[in-house]
Amino acid sequence: MRENPLLTLLLLFAPLSLVSVGGGQSVVTEMQRQVVEVHGWLSDAQFMADYAIARMAPGPGSLIVALIGWHVAGLSGALVATAAMFIPSAMLICMLAHLWSRHRGAPWQRAVEKGLMPVASGMILATSYTLIRGAEGGWLHWLVTPLVATIVLASRKAQPLVLVALGGGAFMLLAP
Repeated sequence: MRENPLLTLLLLFAPLSLVSVGGGQSVVTEMQRQVVEVHGWLSDAQFMADYAIARMAPGPGSLIVALIGWHVAGLSGALVATAAMFIPSAMLICMLAHLWSRHRGAPWQRAVEKGLMPVASGMILATSYTLIRGAEGGWLHWLVTPLVATIVLASRKAQPLVLVALGGGAFMLLAP
């Protein structure tokens, strides 16, 4: 029996939408695993290229799902993947916003907020690791990306665009 690519895209991205604590960036690790390793729709290099395009385009970085959907099933794949990534979490947020506003300041609400912060941070760190590993840049990626960028951004008000330009220049000069 042949797999329905649109149904597969829906069943992949809808659950990821619901667990994207801290935004779509938090599920990139699982997205990459599913798209590259489980389904084999894209290679690591293709995933990285699509990720870079999605991050450079205006709008949320999780728009990478549209590019993945396009690779899998053309325009209909892009539409299904995008809807599956955005609609479930949007519906959940609307329901939670109502509940949240009714119970403002409740002890359970503060506990949830404090508990989700490290979860979101950990998921975003896992995404960073996945992207650096997939870029295959060796020691330069490991040095420049997490170490230098984190130190510069945490210690002063640096413009991210300047960091991107400096990182690109470093890779052009130092990469083998």
